[in-house]
Order: sequence, then structure tokens, then C-alpha cells
Amino acid sequence: MGGMRDLVLLGSTGSIGTQAIDIVRRNPDRFRVVALGAGGGNVALLAAQALELGVEVVGVARSSVTQDLQLAFYAEAQKRGWATGDFKLPKIVAGPDAMAELARWPCDVVLNGVVGSLGLAPTLAALESGRILALANKESLVAGGPLVRRIAKEGQIVPVDSEHSALAQCLRGGTAAEVRRLVLTASGGAFRGRRREELTNVTPEEALKHPTWDMGPVVTINSATMVNKALEVIEAHELFGVPYDDIEVMVHPQSVLHSLVEFTDGSTLAQASPPDMRLPIALALAWPERVPGAAAAVDWTQAHNWELRPLDHEAFPAVELAKQAGRAGRCRPAIYNAANEECVAAFVSGRLPFLGIVDTLEQVLAVAPDFADPGTVEDVLAAEAWARAQAQRTIETMAEGA
Repeated sequence: MGGMRDLVLLGSTGSIGTQAIDIVRRNPDRFRVVALGAGGGNVALLAAQALELGVEVVGVARSSVTQDLQLAFYAEAQKRGWATGDFKLPKIVAGPDAMAELARWPCDVVLNGVVGSLGLAPTLAALESGRILALANKESLVAGGPLVRRIAKEGQIVPVDSEHSALAQCLRGGTAAEVRRLVLTASGGAFRGRRREELTNVTPEEALKHPTWDMGPVVTINSATMVNKALEVIEAHELFGVPYDDIEVMVHPQSVLHSLVEFTDGSTLAQASPPDMRLPIALALAWPERVPGAAAAVDWTQAHNWELRPLDHEAFPAVELAKQAGRAGRCRPAIYNAANEECVAAFVSGRLPFLGIVDTLEQVLAVAPDFADPGTVEDVLAAEAWARAQAQRTIETMAEGA
């Protein structure tokens, strides 16, 4: 067993962050949290987490909530019956650079559970500072792949996504030269099994009903369009260096087989566990060790039926489109991701039909100028800004033509 690990948790009030804290709570001999960072939308929870864990520093991405956070500290201390002068307030850092500052804080592991492009700067800061990066932020690898690749050392990034965690575990079964292909499993989202023509009039309400996981609205709709899996294909390519032609997606409704690796001799290894994010989070925090009792195992006294079906690429073209973007490089994956966020917002607000999400993505990519491969975060943000504006123009044009 390794010794105590000091953790910085970014995105601490979100789903990944709160589950990470649950793991820390149950393993006080293995993990200590030294810093917490969050957007600032839930200062009461952030203050409660900070005082419970006794952290040194708390960061918020929005400077405007600094005062609210201080007041939340006092309210939380009072709730705990602490006299005002008897406890040490954590240091507060605030503003757009707060997350990157926390990522450089002295620690062993930085968990990046920040949502969106905000996660790229802290990823780079953690890698430059030589930390182990437990990565749950998709944008870091999808939009910033070339930037990350330039500075990440072998084994420095440990994935938190259940699929990539599964791949990392299965890849221990052989050398890189022995890998033939990666197979990512997808639950299939809300419209699993439907043909393209059956998706014409689906509503946002229908798209937001996910069969297995409880996730935020953007991720749930990305799951329905298969964009979520498409982004994971790009991530798998970036993490494991496997060519796009050797990464497959299969639909697996039960969400128990989290991904598989096929080796050159014909052997395939799969990782199986009931859907519970605490398992991949715990493994990322303790990597390469496991945390006993992190989550429940499959019940091997019961019968199980697990299906695997090929993805219908005609109904769900998002995966192939992402592979094309990935092969082309030159900020195409960043454009794909940013344009998709605009399309999802337009679908939710009724300005775009469901099939229009990926159709718009395709149109945006088709007219994308030849950006260079990004050299800085600003390059990535510039490509994303172009993609968002172009997506809006395309959506408006489609609305006029409708």
C-alpha cells in the first residue's frame, strides 16, 4: 500500500467532486484534501466541504462570489458550533486563473472535474508542475490534445471516465505492441435502437431521459446523439495513442462492461462492474493501486444477460464525424466540441431539431478554415469562438429555411 496522498479537487461541488470526497471520507488513512476549487455556483456546499476537510486553500472561478464564500465559511462554522476566532479560514483564490493556481498547489494528485473549456488551463498547470492528473475533464484532451501531448509524461494522466478507466485496466494485460483494437461501450442513450427516420421529431424531454446514468443535461443529450461517445473516442486516441481506425464503439445497454481491449493473439479483456463512478474515481486517485470497497462488485450469484451490438452509424453519425475531425487535427476536435455545445443549447431551446445537432456539426466542420495545430490555450479558444459563431449562423440559416 502507498502512503498518504495529498489531493487537489477541482470541480469539488459537481458530481465527480462530491463522489471523490465520499471516497476521501471513507479512506482517511490514504487521502488528504489540501485544496478545493469550483465555479462558485454553490458556495454553501463549497464552504461545508472546505471546513469538513480542513483544506489550506479554496478557489472559485468567479471573482464576484468571494465575499459570498467568506460569509458561507462563517455560517458553516457557526453551524458546527465553532467560535468565530477559534478556526483558521482557508486562503481564498478567485478569478479566471484560480483553477490553474490550485493545480500548481503542492500535492500528489490533481483531480480535474471542471466542466468545459475552463478545464484546459488547470490540466496544463498540473502537468507542468509534475502532478499526477486524475482527468475527468473531456475538453482537456478533445480540444487541447496537442498541448497536453507536448508536456504530459508517460503515465502522468490517469483517466476518470468509466470507459477510459476500463481501457487503462485492460491495457495492463499486454504491451502496447500487442494491442489490436480498443472497444468503447455506449449505453446507447435515450434513443438506443431507433433508426434515423424515427429520430426526426424527438423532443428535448425525451432526449433528457437517460436509461442508466444520472448526468447533467448537456452530457445526457450528448449521450442521446452519441456525441459523448464520439468525444470519448478522441480522448481514447489521445490517452492511449491507438489509431482512430482501431477504436470501435459498441452499444451495451446494461452499462456493466465499461470497455474492452482486443490483443493481437485474438484475446479480448473487458472490465466489468455495476455503474458507479466511485470505482474509476478511486482508482484514479490511488493509481496504480486499488481502493478496497470503492464500489459494489457484480453479483456473481445471479444470472446476467449482457448484450453488445454494433453502432448504427447511419442513425448516429457523430462517432465517424469525430474520427474524421481527429484525423484532420488542426483544431478540428475543438471545433467539433464547441459547435456541439451551441447545437445542444439550440435543441434544448427548440431552435434546432434533434437530427439538426449532428447535421449542423458536419456543416460547421465542412467550412472550417485551416487552423494550425494549437500552440497555446488562446489558439484553442480562438478556434472554439469561431466554431460557436459559425454554429449560430448555421442554426439561424436552418431556422429560416425551415
